[in-house]
Amino acid sequence: MMMRELRSTRPIRGIIFICAVSFLSVSLVGGSPTGGISAEHLKCEWRINPLGIDAQHPHFSWTLKASAPNTRGARQTAYQIVVASSLAEVEKNHGDLWDSGKISSPQILQIQYAGKTLASATRYYWRVRVWDESGRTWAWSDPATFTTGLLNAAEWKARWIAADPDTAPEPQARENTGAIASAMKPLPIFRHEFTSAKKVSEAIVFVSGLGQYELHINGSNVTSNVLTPGWTNYRKRVFYDTHDVTKLLHAGPNAIGVMLGNGMYNVPGIEGRYTKFIGSFGQPKLILQLYLHYADGTSEVIASDSTWKTSPGPIVFTTIYGGEDYDARQEQPGWDLPGFTDSNWKTALEVRGPGGTLVAEQAPPIRVMHVYEPVATSTPRPGVTVYDLGQNFSGWPEITVKGRAGASVTIIDGELLDTSGLVTQHSANASPQSENRFTYILRGGNDKESEKAEIWHPQFTYHGFRYLQIETAAPPGPANDKPTVVAVKGHFLHDDVAVVGSFETSDELFNRIHRLINMAVLSNMVSVLTDCPHREKLGWLEQTHLAGPSILFNYDGIDLYRKMAQDIRDSQLSDGMVPGIAPEYVAFVDKKGASTDFRDSPEWGSAAILSPWVAYQLYGDRDILAMQYPAMRAYAAYLQKKSVNHILAYGLGDWYDIGPGAPGKSQLTGKELTATAIYYQNLTVIANVAAILGDARTSVRYANEAAQARDAFNAKLFHPESGEYDRGSQTANAMPLALGMVPPGHESAVLKNLVDDIRAHGNHVSAGDIGFHYVVRALTDGGRADVLYDMLSRTDSPSYGYQLARGATTLTEAWDTNPDNSQNHFMLGHAEEWFYRGLAGIGVDFSQAERERIQIRPIPVGQIESGSAPYDSILGKIGSSWTHRQGKFTLHIQVPAGSFATIEIPASTAVSVKEDGKVLSQANGVVESHASGRGVICVVASGDYAFTSDL
Repeated sequence: MMMRELRSTRPIRGIIFICAVSFLSVSLVGGSPTGGISAEHLKCEWRINPLGIDAQHPHFSWTLKASAPNTRGARQTAYQIVVASSLAEVEKNHGDLWDSGKISSPQILQIQYAGKTLASATRYYWRVRVWDESGRTWAWSDPATFTTGLLNAAEWKARWIAADPDTAPEPQARENTGAIASAMKPLPIFRHEFTSAKKVSEAIVFVSGLGQYELHINGSNVTSNVLTPGWTNYRKRVFYDTHDVTKLLHAGPNAIGVMLGNGMYNVPGIEGRYTKFIGSFGQPKLILQLYLHYADGTSEVIASDSTWKTSPGPIVFTTIYGGEDYDARQEQPGWDLPGFTDSNWKTALEVRGPGGTLVAEQAPPIRVMHVYEPVATSTPRPGVTVYDLGQNFSGWPEITVKGRAGASVTIIDGELLDTSGLVTQHSANASPQSENRFTYILRGGNDKESEKAEIWHPQFTYHGFRYLQIETAAPPGPANDKPTVVAVKGHFLHDDVAVVGSFETSDELFNRIHRLINMAVLSNMVSVLTDCPHREKLGWLEQTHLAGPSILFNYDGIDLYRKMAQDIRDSQLSDGMVPGIAPEYVAFVDKKGASTDFRDSPEWGSAAILSPWVAYQLYGDRDILAMQYPAMRAYAAYLQKKSVNHILAYGLGDWYDIGPGAPGKSQLTGKELTATAIYYQNLTVIANVAAILGDARTSVRYANEAAQARDAFNAKLFHPESGEYDRGSQTANAMPLALGMVPPGHESAVLKNLVDDIRAHGNHVSAGDIGFHYVVRALTDGGRADVLYDMLSRTDSPSYGYQLARGATTLTEAWDTNPDNSQNHFMLGHAEEWFYRGLAGIGVDFSQAERERIQIRPIPVGQIESGSAPYDSILGKIGSSWTHRQGKFTLHIQVPAGSFATIEIPASTAVSVKEDGKVLSQANGVVESHASGRGVICVVASGDYAFTSDL
């Protein structure tokens, strides 16, 4: 055993000690006949059994599972992948398409397919086996599948179809422009019948309906997905969805039916209905291609064309901002079934597409993820009932109603009530003259039929709300029979992303803050990361990088981040500028057409560089960096041209900081500080990206440019005599601290100024949307968890606790819960990152060396007695759970098989640190250990560990 001594004079909780450190050559358990490892959670292109992969060379990933409990040090030394054309072949462990053979490698992520050419519209099967650290191989994994989309554009035989001839394409929308119409035409529906003379063994359909669609086959809704396909810049890229419809088809006559909505594709201005902007990519239209594979080995293609029929449908109004109206009297029963008489329907027209390339859906599907029921009702005035669903969220209402034909139910939804108890949409910037509204007109019938309950919810729009105000009206005519509302529910819609993390402490306020933030995150996870689910629904980009860790520690968001990176590339201008929103549905320009700060602000556009980097750090997805690399460099070049002597001095700055005036553009911090600091961060990240991608010369160039920007930043904005930046705001001092820009030797002074300012504000934050992220980072990295604890424990304004005390159930736009602002924003939710990275101590960074890739450094603080945050990383489950009672600290950790982790155990003395009752030099799986400023740092191999120490 090699021994060396490390002398430390740094105090740990006031005690100075000398610690002998041993770098241990440990014998790791594993590889016995009853042990071993196996592959599980198989993913293709980051998804489990995906439908619609349009990559000719898809990537495979898996996690490792140690077969025996309490195994430490289990790791993969080799793998073998087989890909087959049938389940029978793969179950024989035979890869008739690809057999990688035994590959000596520990790699478990993003292994590229290298077999025979894949065919479109085909399901493939694959499995993997691995070899452990002893060179033994164990059981093959369970089979997994992936289904290809259309791999070649020439394979699209279908045509875009619509109800009317196309008009001239409209230019990109601009804010506060566009014509207002008095009404909208009913949305079209389409149908087509075909006959299948043989038994269908497999049927796969590819479909895109713009702006959104609902697909029926033989009377059944094909999918639980809603608001699909995902939002894109339709002039550049259009998503199509892939569905397996085998079980819905049969020999003989079959029918396809499609309903269309507008979505973000077509946003008209309609009198009396709210809209953020007015703009259109064209009229609603669809394209569909159905592959029928028969039991006898033959196949057939059914494609949309001019043989299809169309008719006005029962949706008489729908916009993504203004709501939806449905007239059930216009329904045509059986329209989506074979044998329906469609002689009164007109022939669909073949039209041009919106211009974008058809690609397989990238965004996670949007689904109804939860259903809320009223917790209270009130009648603020006769004939008006208000339902409180108890939770603010993004979604739509569902009603069950009985009544005569022509009777109606009108629903006004909102986040708040006014002083009279009525629903107000003021926080969503809407009003009774320009509102979001839902109306349902009953199909009804005669007296007996009117007793049948009708259930309805919107299909092609959604909104943010907690309260529903419902008013009923009798049908036209002498009868005054108002319908009866039997039941009211709220459907919570958001991306169907796997929950990968959870957080809990003994402090119930922190648990409530965690929920407050996450309900806002989910409410704004709808195809893009929106800023709010009502007023704008736009993908403001600063959130994607600043809140990235907060999001990705909770949800499996790699598909969403890859999709948003593509949105950014599609939105980037020819000069390299990246707009503040992506997709850029509306350009924020002045009357002369020049970009305003809302369109061109470095803190927002830098998502082109920083958002993919956040995803890479947590997922190790090299492809997202490679795809984004040209866009990163183009944006860096744009900022360089905008800079003067390496200083940028424009943009929105620290948006929504707390100053003397109303929230908005930065008040406490100069624009040159936030813009130049972000510019420096961009350059350092691109230097790292270039190195990862093997572009060493470019990496050096960007590192040099970063150094020049840092030096210019310090020369202009740092005051060495006082140890503060700019005007000394929290944001001004936090950003250079968090980004490593402070001149050596001045870090403690700048940190002290940051802390002093927070204390001077009564332990309250004054930083805004941009700065608060860096405040959390600077205090965490600077070892001042006590300050963060004091800030987050506040219940007076401005604080999370104050929002909760005021009844907020989602994070609000303004710290003070101002009812004039949105009640459902997540842009200030950066405490969530500290819950995981600080309190629980979990960090994952694929840009670090293997042993530093996973870090667990919990921080017991304040009156918190326990904390827990299991995280299902892409490497496997990482666990951190601790207690701190009566001077004793316990830490249970879990390191996934195949990985190492660096652990820091807080301790007053190094000798008090033990693992499972053993000193560290005798603990199995502990590879090395040494003293730190807070206790002891250990490097451990995979497995479960139980550490104890004195505090």
